Amino acid sequence: MPNSICITGGAGFIGSHVTERLLAEGHKISVIDNFNDFYDPSIKHNNIKHFLDNENFKLYESDIRNSTEIEKIFKENKFDELIHLAAMAGVRPSIEDPVLYNDINLIGTMHLLEACRKNNIRKLIFASSSSVYGNNKKVPFSETDPVDNPISPYASTKKSGELMVYTYHHLYNIKSACLRFFTVYGPKQRPEMAIHLFTDKIYNGEEIQMFGDGSSMRDYTFVDDIVDGILSCRIADYKYEVFNLGRSDTIKLSELIKKIENKLGIKAKIKRLELQPGDVDQTYADTSKAKKILQYNPKVSIDIGLDKFIDWYLKNKG
Repeated sequence: MPNSICITGGAGFIGSHVTERLLAEGHKISVIDNFNDFYDPSIKHNNIKHFLDNENFKLYESDIRNSTEIEKIFKENKFDELIHLAAMAGVRPSIEDPVLYNDINLIGTMHLLEACRKNNIRKLIFASSSSVYGNNKKVPFSETDPVDNPISPYASTKKSGELMVYTYHHLYNIKSACLRFFTVYGPKQRPEMAIHLFTDKIYNGEEIQMFGDGSSMRDYTFVDDIVDGILSCRIADYKYEVFNLGRSDTIKLSELIKKIENKLGIKAKIKRLELQPGDVDQTYADTSKAKKILQYNPKVSIDIGLDKFIDWYLKNKG
């Protein structure tokens, strides 16, 4: 049965993929996005341009910090579900402007939770992040691990968001999932993220910056697998849960750069720099809980995922 679903940040990288899948399933989708200038807003407009003629699609160019607008949108549409992906993203920028990150990621989320309460929303999916694990020494990271030591303002806002979502679940019986995404990549990836940034600079013969000795490791997860996890949350049986969504397969930074070099057939010009404050040594997801409850089963290896991303990049460069 088609539902009325609100997707915040629905014009962004992950959000536009989720929007596309849910429209294909016949749901009524309302996207809330403020098209801010964290990166070129025309990229997000391009992400959703092919949805604009779909009778089941609505676009609200609004800011989640505007509680009046949010309440109006929720009242008009009588949503069944909220998929909350909107946020200021990025570890390093959050250190430069922590007040902005707090304002959007916490105050904005609170306005949405209040809208859920007032409009009797009974299903909520919240985008958290693997950054909440900080530099936990135990790997792979499990949802039962302590996450009390975030090392960036971004990470602390995501952990705080999980707590806020739990509180509203507890008080108002909202079925809720907090999804800790592990380094998502793929077509439409934000231009400042590592795989997109490295690919672009290597292709154009520009210098790339490698922070540290290249031994830091990430659990890169292809966007289609992340979308599968999000959609599984809509139908799985739980009340409130936190789930890791990763591939559970790590790769060193130096190896990632070599793979991109090989796929482009171009040697990278590398400038080595000191590790940056807020960067974690590694991310590595234990996905056993998501597999058990969501039947989450990531399918795309890093090699296949890089092929798909680079094919998209070469078709869309410039």
